Amino acid sequence: MRDKMLLEPDNFFKTKMAPVNVKINRLGGVVCIAVGLCLFLYLFDVSGWFKDEQRISMKELLSVSIELAKRGGDKVWEIRAENTLAGKSKGKTNEGADEMLTRGDLESHKTIVHGLAKAFPGLKVISEEHESQPVDFKRVPDVNKKIAEVEPLSDQSIIAKDVTVWIDPLDATQEYTEDLTQFVTTMVCVAVKGQPTIGVIHKPFLNDGKGETYWGWVGHGQSSSLKKSEESKRDENSHHKIIVSRSHQGRVEKVVRELLGEKAEITQAGGAGYKTLEVIMGNSDAYVHVTLIKKWDICAGNAIISSLDGKMTTLKGEPINYSFDSNPKNEDGLLTTLYNHDFYLKRLAPAADEHKKSSHH
Repeated sequence: MRDKMLLEPDNFFKTKMAPVNVKINRLGGVVCIAVGLCLFLYLFDVSGWFKDEQRISMKELLSVSIELAKRGGDKVWEIRAENTLAGKSKGKTNEGADEMLTRGDLESHKTIVHGLAKAFPGLKVISEEHESQPVDFKRVPDVNKKIAEVEPLSDQSIIAKDVTVWIDPLDATQEYTEDLTQFVTTMVCVAVKGQPTIGVIHKPFLNDGKGETYWGWVGHGQSSSLKKSEESKRDENSHHKIIVSRSHQGRVEKVVRELLGEKAEITQAGGAGYKTLEVIMGNSDAYVHVTLIKKWDICAGNAIISSLDGKMTTLKGEPINYSFDSNPKNEDGLLTTLYNHDFYLKRLAPAADEHKKSSHH
């Protein structure tokens, strides 16, 4: 707390300078002091001197994110097994397809968001789904902040206001309703100052419902489940393996074949998380998307592939900003590669730009 000083105005604001007497009235003196104080505060940013900013252990946040992605996946699996999806459309995509919402989305959302709020009060979280009901945190299970696979990593303490968590509680909802569960994932992503830093992707339907979890932390490490493929150079004569969305494909297949040749192998798949993992595993050379995509769909994959020195950018070659106050829509297309990013970007960017122009007419 700042000390208060008592000043005698009559003595303080009167100064004698020979051979002239100068008098400053009280109000003028107060204004001068106030201006000087404001200038001092501005120049030296002393606000941090009087308060401790809340900080977050990134290792603990990674542990909690892994555990909650699994718990969300358990909800998704249970509801699919019971066949109590209660699916409904919450709107249309730009291509006119239904955007589905199920009990699996909502229950996974509650599990992950409430768990994060209890473990890290005040944490900034953005989720695909929303709810308006009050939460009784006494009924929210605690989450282990120290899991064995994360403990060997070195920790990093980050100012809480710089952290934003993006959640997709059920990626590939359309495929979930069609029982194409191989594409389904739950995803948690931690962005620091807008940069994707920690990514967790959980596949709840692998291993007879036990699931498989993949995670990466930029500059610190990855899960043992991530098997990074070996580098293979690509040129015009290569056999290109491109993965695209089933439900948001737009003109991407035509674009790919025009620019990479008719021999290009194009695979359609659901879920941005699934497609990013396919690139990492070497089953695809690039994941290409030319239409709008939401940031909760791609943040976790972006963090994981960045931790492996791969790249995810817009089709303009720009990094994607995941700040809390950023637009949750990425409208400039998507290119995800582990290798040869510039090769694919150079060929796909002009066509993607043309597609965007034509879509506005």
